[in-house]
Amino acid sequence: MLLAGQKVVVVGGSSGIGLSTAEFAKKEGADVVIASRNRERLTSAAERIGAKPVVADITSDESIAALFKGCGVVDHVVVTAAQLRSGPFKTVPMEDVRATMESKFWGCWRVARSAEIRNGGSLTLVSGYLSIRPRPNSAIVGAANGAIESLARSLALDLAPVRVNAVSPGIIDTPIRAAMPEASRKEMLAKTAAALPVGRVGLGEDIARQILAFMANGFATGSVVYIDGGALVS
Repeated sequence: MLLAGQKVVVVGGSSGIGLSTAEFAKKEGADVVIASRNRERLTSAAERIGAKPVVADITSDESIAALFKGCGVVDHVVVTAAQLRSGPFKTVPMEDVRATMESKFWGCWRVARSAEIRNGGSLTLVSGYLSIRPRPNSAIVGAANGAIESLARSLALDLAPVRVNAVSPGIIDTPIRAAMPEASRKEMLAKTAAALPVGRVGLGEDIARQILAFMANGFATGSVVYIDGGALVS
């Protein structure tokens, strides 16, 4: 097992990419802690995969500090949590764009500051390919993703010998899209799949595999990997 005897903390681990990562880490022998704001969903996910649940809010300095104080020294940390609010650039409320940065970017910053990761362990941040392939009405999300990728490269130096990397997903079919009307969601995913060289959209497990590779590969740091089904070349 790749992670036998190691401790992994996944912030945002109650659903989507975070839950897939936690589940894979558990199967590879890790002692896994998952953290998120939604207690009910968190408890259900933890029971299903055999992880330890901790309620934590990525937008709170105190909450994240308490999370990692309780965890002690860990081997690997993953940040997938984000609360995204976007819209047309000229009209999207400033409180929404600030909230997006507060959770997506500053959330990663908080975790990096608070986590005590053993030498040679890893911190993996999850951004998103809008950082280099923007689309209308998503400027704040693209900006946050680009900032996270830059942060990962900088932290690879500032936190060394802890290894820091970022994974940048393309379109992934996760519960974050559940708020869309079902017909619209299916239509959007089908159109996206048809335009990709791989012929399908991504799943949480596709990104989780790359995150686990960053945990296991002791020579990987300062890297940003785009997992997008070929979107950037199509």
